[in-house]
Amino acid sequence: MTSRSLRRVVVTGAGAALLAGLVLPGTSAAYAHADPTRPPALAESWLRTERVRLQGDSSLADVAGLSAGDVWAVGQQEIWDAWENRGAIAHWDGRAWTQVGIRNDDTGAGYLRSIAAAAANDLWTVGAGHDGLPYVAHGDGSGFDRVGIDQLRASDWLAGVSAVPGRMVTVGSRDRRPLIVTRTGAAWRVESMRDEGTLYGVSLTGKGDGFAVGDADGRPLIVRQSGGGAWKKVTAPRIRGGYLRDVHSDGPKQALAIGGVYRASGEISPLVLSWNGKRWSQVRLPDRDARLYGVTGDGKGTFWISGHDPGRPGEAFLLRHQGKETDVVRGESTSSSRTMRLQAVSHLPGTDDTVWAVGHVIDDKDAYTDVVERFGPKSPKALDEEPSAGTTPATRS
Repeated sequence: MTSRSLRRVVVTGAGAALLAGLVLPGTSAAYAHADPTRPPALAESWLRTERVRLQGDSSLADVAGLSAGDVWAVGQQEIWDAWENRGAIAHWDGRAWTQVGIRNDDTGAGYLRSIAAAAANDLWTVGAGHDGLPYVAHGDGSGFDRVGIDQLRASDWLAGVSAVPGRMVTVGSRDRRPLIVTRTGAAWRVESMRDEGTLYGVSLTGKGDGFAVGDADGRPLIVRQSGGGAWKKVTAPRIRGGYLRDVHSDGPKQALAIGGVYRASGEISPLVLSWNGKRWSQVRLPDRDARLYGVTGDGKGTFWISGHDPGRPGEAFLLRHQGKETDVVRGESTSSSRTMRLQAVSHLPGTDDTVWAVGHVIDDKDAYTDVVERFGPKSPKALDEEPSAGTTPATRS
């Protein structure tokens, strides 16, 4: 069942001057609200809000879009009930959301954190099982089956997953060390790195390359795979208190990682790192109060970051980063006492700038409801396959 509304979007351009400091995904970040540094340039955009309508208090953690009629999301429902909470998988077919079950598992997932699609019939999701084991499931487009991996232990923790045809990688931690689980063809490899640390996000390309990110010893951690070889730690900016929570690679020469920096005051300031094929460098954005949770890209150098702005908590919040410019994308202003957090974002293949973001809304009674936000420029037809009557134009600066 789907609940939806279309509303205008305001995109605040901060251009090159917005390059001064960004925040993290799911925790917090510091942003000081600044006025746009250049005059607004108007362009039409649309934002559609809807719900999957999971049961009880619910939240969506990740989303993977293959086309306007094939989008997958995962998360958790009944999140406060220790006995009833369970992972959720939902599918958008172009007209409605439908929950999809896991066929061969009576215990079920307690929580699903990440989903990746190598193809319409090759999907992977990871999280935690009710039986205390890490949870891995594979989907063929019609349903999912739990996958048993003998080398995994009850103490292992899985956070992120990425997949390309013939290869899947999920990352997390084992005994306070980075854990990397790889499936190539039908073969599994489970490896724990030597030094302490935790990996939260991973992004692969189709050529055997990829990045995984996290934190170690109070600093950002980045590991890389090149040419299908071993994963190796790479040099990252040494930022005390820094951490990374998600990464998106548009190829071996372009990637963006997002996170935050814990300050001595207890505040968290934003952190975004950019890869140019040779080194990672910090992207500087204005000091603002925002939280960043997920990142995606279109394969052509444009990246989208999902998150939350505590200064304007009820509005949808995204960042659009391209080259040396970053725009703030906001949903319609609201005076309600709700809080919206967009935990993940996915670019829709074959479109210029259509993205799907998922997360949750918290109302004035602290009740959580899942939320899906779809943003698209130019024509609302890019949002889905339904008629788009009643669409409201937006301003973009």
